[in-house]
Amino acid sequence: MSRIGNNPVVIPSGVTVTVNDNVITAKGKMGELTQNFDTVEVKVEEGNVYVTRSSDSKDSKAKHGLYRSLVHNMIKGVSEGWTKQLELVGVGYRATNQGNNLDLALGFSHNIVIRIAEEVKVETVSEKGKNPIIKLTSHDKQLVGQVAAKIRDYRRPEPYKGKGIKFVGEILRRKAGKSA
Repeated sequence: MSRIGNNPVVIPSGVTVTVNDNVITAKGKMGELTQNFDTVEVKVEEGNVYVTRSSDSKDSKAKHGLYRSLVHNMIKGVSEGWTKQLELVGVGYRATNQGNNLDLALGFSHNIVIRIAEEVKVETVSEKGKNPIIKLTSHDKQLVGQVAAKIRDYRRPEPYKGKGIKFVGEILRRKAGKSA
């Protein structure tokens, strides 16, 4: 029995959720998201979304909690939005943005210019004496995570000094250097 799948998803004010055939749509102030589903039944009743299994097959049991989590992420995304913050740790590492173009100086011979998807808002914060921070905001949780992972892949944090691009609040596993 899925404990996550049995919990109803509360629909906040300002969000409308509709179910047509095997597609669920959520609209809110941040945008609109759609999700296909199968092997489960989705019902909207009295300000809640209920996800139930249509059978006790292995496939429907596996997807029960998955689709409930996807619906919850959609509803939270269109009402509040999702944010990921990346921190650039290293001497000379800089980040600037102009619109949705992100310009990164990561110690390579050239700057890296990344074109970010239109659904994701990019903001860079650079304060003197602190590491630069990149803030990514969107209504789509999956898209924000994918863009953040792509940016992080340009210079992953290394385990000795911790230099690289890391998520804010991420704890890195550090290694000791050479012992004399």
